[in-house]
Parts: sequence; structure tokens; C-alpha cells
Amino acid sequence: MKNATAGTASGCIIWVVVFCIMATCVIPVAAAAGGVSSGSDLAVRTVGPMVCPENTTPKIDTYATTSIDDNGFEHPATGYQIQCFDTNGEVVKTDPVAFAFIWIGIFAGIGLVLAGILAFVLAAPAGVLIAKFLNRNKKQQPANMY
Repeated sequence: MKNATAGTASGCIIWVVVFCIMATCVIPVAAAAGGVSSGSDLAVRTVGPMVCPENTTPKIDTYATTSIDDNGFEHPATGYQIQCFDTNGEVVKTDPVAFAFIWIGIFAGIGLVLAGILAFVLAAPAGVLIAKFLNRNKKQQPANMY
């Protein structure tokens, strides 16, 4: 019974380590993909109902703005915001920030789930490699002379 408990504990530790390694790679890539795609029609259709009031239609609006670089110089940029239109075609609400944060959060959540799945897939091979490495080190140690 002790071997099964030790095997389960070591398997969980290996999974956590592999999950942390996968998460540090996958989640930032997913969040970057969410940031790049936050102005897409899919993002507006997905996040719009969460941001806009009922009986309104969300649409993306782009506008010219400026961005300041590290040296303090202004550069032209494009800004994105969701505008919520009522049935008369009037703007009821404008949201320049929350829709992008929600969309990036959705992508980060997908990245978290993907990292968990990859950790399950890669935990067994990682455990085998660790076991081989530890057994090789035990064989290389010289026998006690005394």
C-alpha cells in the first residue's frame, strides 16, 4: 500500500511541475493571441452580450489615436472600442477596455485548460525520464568501502 501511495504522490508532484512548465509557456501565448484578436468580429459577437445592455447590438468601432513610446514620442495608433446600438441606431454605451480584458481572459482560460491537458499527456514520459535519471545516478555511486 505504501508503494501505491508513494507512486500517486510522486505522480502528482510530477504533474504539478509539468503543469507549471506548460502554463508558463502556453498561457502567455494564449493571452497574446487574445490581445491580437480582440478587435475581431468573433470577439464582438462573443463578448458583446456580456458588455452591452439587453436589446442592443454590439459593433466594433476603430478610431485614430496616438501612442507614446519609451522615449516620450507620440506615434499614430488605432484604438478599438465596442459601441452598443439600440433599435433606433443610437449609441447607448461605449466600452473601450472591458471587452478586451474579458476576451483576453477567455483566451488565458483556454490556455490554462490546454496546459492542464498537456501536463496529463506529458507527465508519464517526464516521470519515466526522471526515474531513469535517478536510477542511473544510483548505479554510478561507488559502493561504501567500510
